[in-house]
Amino acid sequence: MKLGLEGKTVLVVGASQGLGKAIALAFVEEGCKVFAAARSADKIEAWKKLLSPAEQANVTVCKLDLASRQSVDTLADQVLAAGGVDILINNCGGPAPSLVLDTNADQWEAAFASMASSVFHLTGRLIQTMIQRNFGRIITIGSSGIEQPIPNLAISNGIRSAVSGWSKTLSNEVAGNGITVNMVLPGRIDTERVQSLDEAQAKREDKSVEDMKKLSAASIPAKRYGTPEEFAAVTVFLASEPAGYVTGSMIRIDGGLIKSV
Repeated sequence: MKLGLEGKTVLVVGASQGLGKAIALAFVEEGCKVFAAARSADKIEAWKKLLSPAEQANVTVCKLDLASRQSVDTLADQVLAAGGVDILINNCGGPAPSLVLDTNADQWEAAFASMASSVFHLTGRLIQTMIQRNFGRIITIGSSGIEQPIPNLAISNGIRSAVSGWSKTLSNEVAGNGITVNMVLPGRIDTERVQSLDEAQAKREDKSVEDMKKLSAASIPAKRYGTPEEFAAVTVFLASEPAGYVTGSMIRIDGGLIKSV
């Protein structure tokens, strides 16, 4: 299948490691021009150096702090000055484990600013060029906690659910402009983020991290964690021309973890 992505311009947020890095590399392999953005721009520089010279030429490293409106606008200005993007991958880091009863208003507001309103603002700045071209792909990485709340991840469950409502609403507004808007929901993918969650849970339950991982894997019908590359492959397909009739959807990439239909 030809994905029709060669020569497309992509912005991948949170591209320093984990899911964002895997997605950025997958787009590079498809011949896309990639703006790779993250707070830890040095980590992007490190993986960029491992690419071929031709691939390196297609990667622009950008520094971005989603907690700062100024930083978001600086990135948007840079991307728009270069002609805008065809594909936007919204990806923000997950908050620390938390219970609703232990979370105060300041924590909710700070998390909403970095995980939701920054995504809304960046998308709003970049979508106009997509409308002008009558083509665009907006894909936001969420969490399986949107459909099945994850214990001890109150902030993530709540705010990512708000983002899903925004994504669905936006998809209806711009479908007639050739723009698709979807979310991808990771289950337990073998990333640094999941490793940190396993470590925190192991500490709470006085277990070894290895035992915690075995217990977690046993709860997944696939009996294993997913790989970042598997997650990236689905994301890239949603950005492709053949996926042009998929919009307003949330795609689970979880090995069957979510129990609901």
